[in-house]
Amino acid sequence: MAKKKILIVDDEKDIVELIAYNLEQEGFAVLRAYDGQAAWEAIRTEKPNLAVLDLMLPGISGLEVCKLIRRHRETESLPVIMLTAKSDHVDKILGLELGADDYMTKPFSVRELLARIRAVLRRSEGKKDPDIPETFTYGGLEIDFLSCTVTVDGKKVGLSSREFKLLQFFTRRPGRVYSREQLLEQVWGDETFVEPRTVDVHISRLRAAIEKDKEHPNYILTVRGLGYKFTEVSPLSIR
Repeated sequence: MAKKKILIVDDEKDIVELIAYNLEQEGFAVLRAYDGQAAWEAIRTEKPNLAVLDLMLPGISGLEVCKLIRRHRETESLPVIMLTAKSDHVDKILGLELGADDYMTKPFSVRELLARIRAVLRRSEGKKDPDIPETFTYGGLEIDFLSCTVTVDGKKVGLSSREFKLLQFFTRRPGRVYSREQLLEQVWGDETFVEPRTVDVHISRLRAAIEKDKEHPNYILTVRGLGYKFTEVSPLSIR
């Protein structure tokens, strides 16, 4: 089996080597980049399975690299973990809104980073369960769970791996209300230090991608005081 390729992007070479050494010990293949331009080139040419991306980079910033990743069809589903010295909540929320799947601040535990890398990779693989429906169709929204593709009115929509997992979870249980805590448990699972506010950020980004008007959504609805749900649909939509 081919090794999973992880791209480490940081202008501090000591940090890159520390992460790379530990990843290689765990059986991963490691790609290295020390600025935003080199990171983007590596993403396009080497096609890593996941990128650990520092926020503050020379040239193109980590946030700009994340924007590029989500803007291009061939890279839009690449899992991204933001790694930065900035701990301000505004920076964290901005990173998540731009499509990062997770966020860690320096100084960090290498062991925790490895655990998060594994968790994000698991969630990005989209393995097929024989008992789970293959497609979902409702009101112009179409989801192919096998290819992990989403279209709205025939136009393909780019989602991060986390956003796709969230949409997948909702559409397999239409009409059922879930609190933020339940969504964290079901969609984020064993990841630690994830705040309930993270759910709101991802819901907002998901609505922006699939709703005609995210302020008046038709698909993912807010149930005041309780949480969120996907609108009730016919069982024939899921097959």
